[in-house]
Amino acid sequence: MNASVKDSTTEEKIKIAAKTVFYKKGFAATRTRDIAEEAGLNLALLNYYFRSKAKLFEIIMAETLSGFVNSMKVILNDEKTSLEEKVKVIAERYIDFITAEPEIPTFILTEVRNNPEGLLKRLPIKEIVNESVFIKQFQEAVQNKKITEPNPLHFMMNLIGLVVFPFVAKPIVMGSRNLDSAQFHDLMQERKKKIPIWITMMFAAV
Repeated sequence: MNASVKDSTTEEKIKIAAKTVFYKKGFAATRTRDIAEEAGLNLALLNYYFRSKAKLFEIIMAETLSGFVNSMKVILNDEKTSLEEKVKVIAERYIDFITAEPEIPTFILTEVRNNPEGLLKRLPIKEIVNESVFIKQFQEAVQNKKITEPNPLHFMMNLIGLVVFPFVAKPIVMGSRNLDSAQFHDLMQERKKKIPIWITMMFAAV
């Protein structure tokens, strides 16, 4: 079989299946056979389209996280928005992102545990954050005493934690108040408005 006659529909089907399995199990626990079964294909066909599990994983990671990273970079480097506006956009955009891709937080946590160096290479957070307009605005806010906590890491950890944790702990959150999926969705939509308020109060506190 020549590579030129590969079916794009089958290729996409494999990628969708791989995404589902990788999200659930992480890279280490996933077998190529698991992906083939999820896609409803035989293992030989999967190997024909993608030479290895590692290669397929790289493609899935690149496609899934590139949008996330690029979007974050654009938000943090927008010179037209204030620090407060950036917080609002991050809360809104990433609650929507995780709502659409609910397995992403668990997937990232699994990779943090199993392959932290590999994940950091794929997510150049250090460069994105440290060289951003956001950092300059944060430092100016500290100098002007609008923010009393000088460490931007606390700022970022609190912001990302407020966005991500409810999704990671979704079964516990839903079970604690007997919420159904629609009620949980509404709760997350409420957080879009509340998170910027909480962050502002948190870092203005003495």
